[in-house]
Amino acid sequence: MNKKVMVGMSGGIDSSVTAYMLQKDGYEVEGVYLKLHNRTDGYHERNLGYIEDVAKFLNIKYHILDLADKFTAEIYDYFVESYLEGTTPNPCVKCNKNIKFGAMLKFAQDQGSSYLATGHYAKTDGKFFYEADDKTKDQSYFLSQVDKVALPFMMFPLSTYKKEDIVKFGAELDSAYKRITEKNESQEICFVETVYTDVIKRHSNIDRPGKVLDEKGNIVGVHKGYAHYTIGKRRGFTVYGAHDPHFVTKLNPKDNTITVGKKEALEVNEVVGINLNMFIDDIDFDCTVKLRYRSTSTPCHVKIENKKAYITLKEAAFGVAAGQLAVFYDGQKVIGSAWIESTK
Repeated sequence: MNKKVMVGMSGGIDSSVTAYMLQKDGYEVEGVYLKLHNRTDGYHERNLGYIEDVAKFLNIKYHILDLADKFTAEIYDYFVESYLEGTTPNPCVKCNKNIKFGAMLKFAQDQGSSYLATGHYAKTDGKFFYEADDKTKDQSYFLSQVDKVALPFMMFPLSTYKKEDIVKFGAELDSAYKRITEKNESQEICFVETVYTDVIKRHSNIDRPGKVLDEKGNIVGVHKGYAHYTIGKRRGFTVYGAHDPHFVTKLNPKDNTITVGKKEALEVNEVVGINLNMFIDDIDFDCTVKLRYRSTSTPCHVKIENKKAYITLKEAAFGVAAGQLAVFYDGQKVIGSAWIESTK
């Protein structure tokens, strides 16, 4: 059996330790760095410097795969358009599906690799994804849209480790690794250098003051432009004479208004999801669902009809945003996911 593994290397400690672990386990390891955007601030040069040092220490070769055009068309443009349309995107989910475990996996296979490994904190048995042991770093949510045909070729060597142990291990391994542990952790969205609105401002004038409405459509305040807000946000706008906190419940790009209400107005009991990616064949089942990455799992009933998931929550959720992902769990096992189309 061919034991060649391609490791997606970012220049971070997780993927660097992943490469070391797999080599220690006897695999023939090669690395691949994804060039996903054309930043001119030295971003790629810094990352490749770290990778070069690790590759020398391990005596492995690495490739640079330029997917900037594909990334722009399928991830970056979607990110910008979603905010301008008044929905909340999740670019990391799209990137995992289309780029990392789509185009990068194909590249690995074209290079003769049997597996593609990454530094994700998640588990797979080739049929399902599962939560990692380190729940604070678990990334199963972000992997839930990956095509199930990719699962048999994926490896996550960090699945049973805690992040702090990987950092400690790397710091003691070699100077090439110690340098990586001393740099700042990269932010979640690789092309957002500061805040998401700075990215949107390159493409549209979002600093356009508008009206704040209450649930009945009455004008109750002012805001600085609808694209500055996401569902559930409670700051950055004015509600005349308000004594209680108000939260954004709706965005209306057409007339540049936002609707706000008290916390109970954010309550959601039913969710409709589209663009399903299921790992089970059931179309009527009970499970738990995560409606955003940092949320706790909520018990629910799911009924799938006409390629849509109708999710009835057994406990109310708050601040659920269209454009985010609903991920279905059976215990720690991911059994499917759907993009949130609407809530009520």
